[in-house]
Amino acid sequence: MGVPKRKTSRSRRGNRRSHDRVTAAKPVLCPNCGEARLSHHVCPECGYYDGEEIIKPKEE
Repeated sequence: MGVPKRKTSRSRRGNRRSHDRVTAAKPVLCPNCGEARLSHHVCPECGYYDGEEIIKPKEE
């Protein structure tokens, strides 16, 4: 069974983990209503995706 011969240093461990960070979501503007939404998602305000109405907005 493979066992490490030496303890992994903080520097080497940090270099390995340098790409594991979580990035913040980058919203885009909905072309239909102009509200911010996540790309490749239905707009929560107007319910449109790719020019088609997917969800009917709630009537207030």
